[in-house]
Amino acid sequence: MMAARKRKMLPLTHETAVNKHQNRTDLTLNVSPAKLKKTFENAQSAETEHRLGEDVFKQPCISLAKAFIGKVLVRRCADGTELRGRIVETEAYLGGEDKASHSAGGKRTERNKAMFMKPGTIYVYPIYGIYLCMNVSSEGEGAAVLLRSLEPLQGQPVMRQLRAARRKEGARQLKDKELCNGPSKLCQALNIPRSFDRRDLASDPEVWLEKDGSTNPAEPHNIVSAPRIGIESHGEWAKKPWRFYLRGHPCVSVVNKEAERQSGNVMNN
Repeated sequence: MMAARKRKMLPLTHETAVNKHQNRTDLTLNVSPAKLKKTFENAQSAETEHRLGEDVFKQPCISLAKAFIGKVLVRRCADGTELRGRIVETEAYLGGEDKASHSAGGKRTERNKAMFMKPGTIYVYPIYGIYLCMNVSSEGEGAAVLLRSLEPLQGQPVMRQLRAARRKEGARQLKDKELCNGPSKLCQALNIPRSFDRRDLASDPEVWLEKDGSTNPAEPHNIVSAPRIGIESHGEWAKKPWRFYLRGHPCVSVVNKEAERQSGNVMNN
C-alpha cells in the first residue's frame, strides 16, 4: 500500500459524526413499552436465525476467505443503529511460512495475539499509525482472513458521516460504492475500533457475520483469485493468488484483469 499523508486524528463515534455533519432533531415517539419489547425480541430472533456460528470459522484460511464472499458484516452501534455490508473481497494470510503474514515463522507478539486464538477471533491492527484493518482468525497456526471490501447494504447515511469525519472539510460526498471499498475504509464506515481486537465474532453483541438471505451464495466461477495487495516486498509470496473478490462487483478495491482472464480460462477448461 502507498503511504498515506498524516492527518489530524479526531475522536470518532457515531454520535460525533452525526453532530458534525447534520443538525439533529429530537423526536418523541409514542410507543408503548410492550411494543418496544416485542420489536427487540423480533430483532433478537432474526439475528439468531441468520448469524454465523463458531463452526463456520473452523476451516482452513483459504477456504474461509472464499466462504466469506457474500456474507454480511453487521455492526450494531451504541444507539442501536445497525450498519450492514456484504463482503465482496478478502485476503488469506496463512501464517507459518507465509512471509507476508504478521505471524510468519510462527512469530507471536502482543499485537498479533488474536491470530493464534480460536477461529472466529477478530484481529484489528493499525497501519500508518492512523488507520485500522479488520481480520478474522481461521484454522491454522497464526492464520487469518483480511476483510478488504464491502458492498454497503444498510445505514449508508451513517457510514457516509463516519467516513466524512476523517476527510478534509468540504470534500465531495462519497458514492455508495466508495464507502467500504478498502480495508481501512470499511473500518471507518462501520466504526470498527481497535478495542474490537481479540473479540469473538461468533458471539459478540456489537459486531457479527450473517448469511445473506436476499441472494444466493457466490458461485465458485464468480470468485476471482488474484495476488494480494501491498505486499510486493515479500518476493514469491506476493504472487500467491490469495486475494479473492466477486467478479464484476463495483465495490472491489482493485480489479485484476489478468487474474480474471486466467480464472475464466480455468473455468472454461
